[in-house]
Amino acid sequence: MDVFKVDGMTCGGCVGSITRALTAADEDVKVEVDLNSKTVKVESKLKPLEIIDVITTAGFDARTAH
Repeated sequence: MDVFKVDGMTCGGCVGSITRALTAADEDVKVEVDLNSKTVKVESKLKPLEIIDVITTAGFDARTAH
């Protein structure tokens, strides 16, 4: 799984928005969101930069978490 730091997530609505956006881009995606650490774990056929683009398009700032 790839891990991303996502700024701007504050509630379940944010989690839903990110999950819906990623599912639209890859229907087989697996998403785990941790609001406390503001991280999103993604297992997908999409490349990390594509995942960042999807999350950014959904209205959040995303970067790889290393």
